[in-house]
Amino acid sequence: MRIGVLQMTSGIDPAVNAATLVDAVAAAAGEGAAMVFTPEMSGLIDRDRTRAARHIVAEDDDIVLRAVREAAAAAGIWVHLGSLAIRRPDGLLANRGFVIDGSGAVRARYDKVHLFDVDLPSGESWRESASYAGGEAAVVVDTPVGMLGTSICYDLRFARLYAALSDAGATLLSVPAAFTRPTGAAHWHVLLRARAIECAAFVVAAAQTGLHADGRTTYGHSLVVDPWGEVLLDMGEAPGLGFAEIDPAKVADVRARIPVIAHRRPIPAVTTA
Repeated sequence: MRIGVLQMTSGIDPAVNAATLVDAVAAAAGEGAAMVFTPEMSGLIDRDRTRAARHIVAEDDDIVLRAVREAAAAAGIWVHLGSLAIRRPDGLLANRGFVIDGSGAVRARYDKVHLFDVDLPSGESWRESASYAGGEAAVVVDTPVGMLGTSICYDLRFARLYAALSDAGATLLSVPAAFTRPTGAAHWHVLLRARAIECAAFVVAAAQTGLHADGRTTYGHSLVVDPWGEVLLDMGEAPGLGFAEIDPAKVADVRARIPVIAHRRPIPAVTTA
């Protein structure tokens, strides 16, 4: 079963980003993909909060979400729209991913749980919690390519989330991201392969890449990893659309050989001596 993975360099204009997404959805369907995956913040990347605020609206008013839903329906393809900046009814912001079916209906939503508040050795400082509220629920949804467990970017560092997703039936884990270059070079590949191996599940990680209009740079290297930890696709640093073949039988095969899901036990109490 074929999937498409969009690696993009989202900018500060949602209309331009929407056009890129619409073209990718149509192209993926034309190449026979059952589903296409897009990065975190596909609709807008802008660290100028005043400028960005003009474009962050409620779901019903978001032009990117509307365009992607229409494109999915026109092409008859499922889309995991990695995430958008969405204004919640309470006025707070959410970093929210959407799973959209081939009729254009939203089948699932996931708000990023773990927010990226870090100071890096490179001098970069990020405070996602200054603008966004964290989500409070993990999400698994049935798709044409298997039971999909959703996550976003910094979630990747928290293995218990993926254990919960695979315990709930996920056979494919999606990690849309906008990893910085320093953290990407150090940790991206090893963490994604680890999540695939420890959950015996496919991992699809559509990523942002390159120099963005707001001045930041992202790592790229969108990956597809199989349940044995083998990298099936590494898109390097160029934006574009890549493809990989997903064989759902591989999950059952790996879990039969090394039954990590069945062998899980509650975390014991920790004592200090």
